[in-house]
Amino acid sequence: MESQKKYTRCFSFEFFPPNTGEGAEKLAQTAKQLAQLKPEFFSVTYGAGGSTRERTLKAVLDLCEAGHAAAPHISCIGSSRSSVRETLQEYKNHGIRHLVALRGDLPSGTATSGEFHYANELVAFIREEFGGHFFIEVAAYPEYHPQSRSAQEDLNAFRRKIEAGADSAITQYFFNSDCYFHFVEECEAMGLRVPVVPGIMPIGRFSQLARFSDSCGAEIPRWIRKKLEGYGDDTASIRAFGLDIVTDMCDRLLANGAPGLHFYTLNQAGLTTTIWQRLGL
Repeated sequence: MESQKKYTRCFSFEFFPPNTGEGAEKLAQTAKQLAQLKPEFFSVTYGAGGSTRERTLKAVLDLCEAGHAAAPHISCIGSSRSSVRETLQEYKNHGIRHLVALRGDLPSGTATSGEFHYANELVAFIREEFGGHFFIEVAAYPEYHPQSRSAQEDLNAFRRKIEAGADSAITQYFFNSDCYFHFVEECEAMGLRVPVVPGIMPIGRFSQLARFSDSCGAEIPRWIRKKLEGYGDDTASIRAFGLDIVTDMCDRLLANGAPGLHFYTLNQAGLTTTIWQRLGL
């Protein structure tokens, strides 16, 4: 972890693109609240197969217009080179210089993966087409990608993304900081020298968290899951326990050299702000 300490700390918040006018107003208020914490940037997710392309662009431009730094996600699976080029050119035309480049998911009912198969191919394509215009973030999986056949296969996939030209990485969320430290040590042993920023998921509703975690392969440690299950519909207790667990983990991550934190906010400001204040940031 020593080499991670040399990077300037980067704190950022993630949103999803709203699909209603009311949602857009709510996101604007959330961004206004979280902007008081002075994050490096806000990122905006991108639906399967580019299904939210226009909404992602609009959310990013709305954030920029309000004076915030914003980074759109872009995924490549199920897309053609020409459609990805067009999207990237549109971002460049609007002065966007920061991207989160992902493989993404195929839209349901789609059989073909398109012209890209893996995120490293997207990173290489961005560099071929746009040189150094974009600062490129990629995903990292401390508990390994659920579709990887082995831990080493997943590490090799991560290495290919970095070697293709990625500048930095943001991890899938986790609740066991040891998996993050171990992942970083393995990356450093492979000679990978980029900041790996931990992804943080505040705990608001257990049913929602369990659904997310089951689908993305993020493990909820048994003792945490049992505790949350035991609270039933007691939202206040779930939130109080979740705040303690996540704040303690963030504190440990930062104390041991993590180069910042990336919060999956779910377009809510409250829990993230409370964790931030508890950490004394």
